[in-house]
Amino acid sequence: MRFVLVLAYIATVPAANWLIGHIGTVCVPDGPCLIPVFPGVMAPSGVLMIGAALLLRDLVQRAYGPSASIGCILAGAALSFLIAPPALALASAAAFLFSELVDFAVYTPLARRSFALAVLVSCTAGALADSALFLWLAFGSLAFIAGQFVGKLYAAVIYLLASRPRIAAVAP
Repeated sequence: MRFVLVLAYIATVPAANWLIGHIGTVCVPDGPCLIPVFPGVMAPSGVLMIGAALLLRDLVQRAYGPSASIGCILAGAALSFLIAPPALALASAAAFLFSELVDFAVYTPLARRSFALAVLVSCTAGALADSALFLWLAFGSLAFIAGQFVGKLYAAVIYLLASRPRIAAVAP
């Protein structure tokens, strides 16, 4: 079970990059494919995978420790270059590295007090960091930041609720 977490986590960034270019209710010419995340709010479709990444990073750290988590962050960023066009891969890798390190920095001290609080606060911080940096680097605009942020948090919460029975198996 634990090794599946590592593979799923590493795969989230390439999957997000693929989604952005291929899946959405609307695909902007020379831009991202978009999905609705709230009435009247659209976001690049990769938000679904990055929401998962934020939660999975916390679970990987819980199962394997901080060093494994950092190794997975680096592996996921590197895989971006195999899936996405170079400009998108660079924006994605930079945003992923930064946001996952923000998530790591917030989660690590809070996890000693409360796993649920650590996940909530670290996913929120990581989602905001990833949304702002990715949109700015990839598209030169923060036009979709509300959708990015909301979509990532929705995805993280949905994945958390759906995986609650399995999370207990990942206890340190």
